[in-house]
Amino acid sequence: MRTAQRTIESARARDHTISLCYALSTAACPVALWVGDLAAAECYVSMLLDHSAKLGMAVWQAGGRCLKGALLLKRGRINAGLQLLCSALEELRVTGSVPRYSTFLGVLAEGLAKAGQMAAGSVAVDEAIARSESNEELWCIAELLRIKGELFLLGNGPDTAAAAERHFRQALDRARGQGALSWELRAATSLARMWRDQGRGKEARELLAGVYDRFTEGFETADLKIAKSFLDQFDGYRT
Repeated sequence: MRTAQRTIESARARDHTISLCYALSTAACPVALWVGDLAAAECYVSMLLDHSAKLGMAVWQAGGRCLKGALLLKRGRINAGLQLLCSALEELRVTGSVPRYSTFLGVLAEGLAKAGQMAAGSVAVDEAIARSESNEELWCIAELLRIKGELFLLGNGPDTAAAAERHFRQALDRARGQGALSWELRAATSLARMWRDQGRGKEARELLAGVYDRFTEGFETADLKIAKSFLDQFDGYRT
């Protein structure tokens, strides 16, 4: 978060709009969304849309609208967020711009699931995973696998729980292999939630605590707050 803020300050100090748009689209906007600072995300997304419009940069405009769609979804405005995200993704598809396209597809899949459109959400996340693998855009593969696992959990088939656990474990393995601690925490939280609901509280706590306890900062961010609330529920399972 500090690094993202410094990039914005540096670009603004140089009065260099292209650098500012780049810093906003690749750092400040997504980081603010990931940590759950929605006020900062709204400020940064508005800044990106405003400055990219001045440059007439269609790709950054479409990317900015994807980010705004993600923000709307975070705020519970599901229909508006989905509508904006779908139209912006189509613009990116037409331009052939692929950076971060897979991550936006993952966000779309989560939004579709919240809207009850499970089949469409599954198609979106499957495309995201395939793109991530084929383009070697693997920095986000752990999160995409986790999202796929969450969609399985929402299904009604006889093997959905097993499929969800398999994807959560794959997400954990990928995150650990990359040293991506925040992705690992998200995957661990998803798997711990599933195990808790299955009556496997001790296993759930041991898994989640093992990841949470490796953090040294960021305890006011959304993911760490969620993890802490789960650990508080598991206090009875301490060994």
